[in-house]
Amino acid sequence: MPADHKLPAKIDEHVPTAARMYDYYLGGKDNYAADRAACEELDKVVPSTRRLALNNRRFLQRAVRTLARDYGIRQFLDHGSGLPTQDNVHQVAQRVDPSAHVVYVDNDPMVLVHGRALLEQDERTAVIHADMRWTDEIFTHPETERLIDFSEPVAVLFNSVFHCIPDSDTDGPLAVVDRVRERLAPGSLMLMCQLVSDDPEVRDFVTGFMDRATQGHWGRVREEKDVAQWFEGLDLLEPGLVEVSTWRPDTDVAPRQLTHEWVEFGGVGLLR
Repeated sequence: MPADHKLPAKIDEHVPTAARMYDYYLGGKDNYAADRAACEELDKVVPSTRRLALNNRRFLQRAVRTLARDYGIRQFLDHGSGLPTQDNVHQVAQRVDPSAHVVYVDNDPMVLVHGRALLEQDERTAVIHADMRWTDEIFTHPETERLIDFSEPVAVLFNSVFHCIPDSDTDGPLAVVDRVRERLAPGSLMLMCQLVSDDPEVRDFVTGFMDRATQGHWGRVREEKDVAQWFEGLDLLEPGLVEVSTWRPDTDVAPRQLTHEWVEFGGVGLLR
């Protein structure tokens, strides 16, 4: 663990976290009054956020199923996984192949507590407490080494998490993507998406609000061009980079993101 970084060891119910706010939007119960209040304030400016969160979760489930079923992926490394909910990555992947292995990574102590309780009966799945920027620590963690063989293809997931970290030459999203990609075998895939908006007022408001609400545990709302940078050197799976409710929908009547003050934007790239 880097000497200049420490993770919170205790749950602070008075400071909202992105994981618990996301849990609230998904209809979960693992959140506090501070998280719900922050969501209510956010909704005043970006009222489509609950639908956005639900559509993002459906995108994750579709993508994991696609990677397991159509690309033969049996190893998943999920950065910033959030609180366990229905149809988690391991459940989706293991319906395709019960032998699939999944490692969840999150820096929220509440995720660690709930995740380990949920997964303690599943030896093919683990939760580790780490910051998504700590690539060396994540890849060399005993649980990662037990479950993931990096000489074989892996699906690395950064689902709706990069807006939680600021830009930096060493620890920003692009630097993290580059470090991770260097460690992956050909045939590996990277799922990446984040909150974007083409409205500078929305970007500024949400970035400022979330930074204050989470006491600095936030990055920024970005633009589509920022997300596109992360996929340079990867072969994009069809349909490319899109608002995620339109990524390989199950049916023509599947839920779509109807309001667009901000959206989840991204896709999946293949490493040749």
